[in-house]
Amino acid sequence: MKTAKKLVLAMIVLPLTLASAGVFANNGKEHGKQGHKEFILDRGLMRELDLTQEQQAQLKDLREAMKKDLKAQYQENFAVHQEEMQAHKEKMQALVLADSFDKAAANELAKAMLENQAEHKVKLLEKQHQLLSILTPEQKTKYIEMQKERDSQRAQKRHERLTKS
Repeated sequence: MKTAKKLVLAMIVLPLTLASAGVFANNGKEHGKQGHKEFILDRGLMRELDLTQEQQAQLKDLREAMKKDLKAQYQENFAVHQEEMQAHKEKMQALVLADSFDKAAANELAKAMLENQAEHKVKLLEKQHQLLSILTPEQKTKYIEMQKERDSQRAQKRHERLTKS
């Protein structure tokens, strides 16, 4: 009976753990075409900045170069990435299905996940910096103001949605 309870618990905990890791990896945002919006920057906001044609061309070229680079990295590292993900999944399963919970191993696994996320975030910030460096100081100021306004609107909607229930 004890083994059956552990198995049921593992069947419940494992999918929740994996699903939450995916949410945290994407900063709680939905996947799909908007998945890399943070990295690409919001085109709606960029349209409101009155970019010159030269700036628009620079942004387009930079986005295309980044897209090609991302695609090349994905194709290069696909097999290695899949193996790493599988090994990570097996470690998580072994941890959850073990007779006793090894907190040290769980902490080590969590630290590795955070380190990987931090590396990814640094790369995204670097690319965002490259894109924003095309803007003039006035455009950067306007962009920040518009972004703050949009963030407050989203926070208000989130608050309304949570208080509605």
